[in-house]
Amino acid sequence: MRRVLLIDDTPEIAELLTFALRDRGYEVRAEGYTHAVNELAAEHHADAVVLDCTSYDMSEALFDAVRNHPEHGELPVVIISDTPEAADSSLRSRKARKVLLIPKPFTGGQVANALDQLLVA
Repeated sequence: MRRVLLIDDTPEIAELLTFALRDRGYEVRAEGYTHAVNELAAEHHADAVVLDCTSYDMSEALFDAVRNHPEHGELPVVIISDTPEAADSSLRSRKARKVLLIPKPFTGGQVANALDQLLVA
């Protein structure tokens, strides 16, 4: 079973997304916004990370923390954003790999499909 670390600062959305991903066969560890993303990824043995924070700046900071970590720099990441143009520009400037951006509003199926795509690659 593939393991996903979900960082979402809205508990209701985290719960819905957790159910959707579990229905697709993912083991999910959901957490609110935290700077301990790398510790949680290690503890959960995450195969991928999903970041859904109210502001893209929050997701961006967590994305950078994951990418700059020696053990998690290659983890696939799905970022859910309400400012997809700014997020896309930011990710392109970083030459980010193994990352997919999903604009809000989104469905759990879109996130699951993005994870499927990243984890097969």
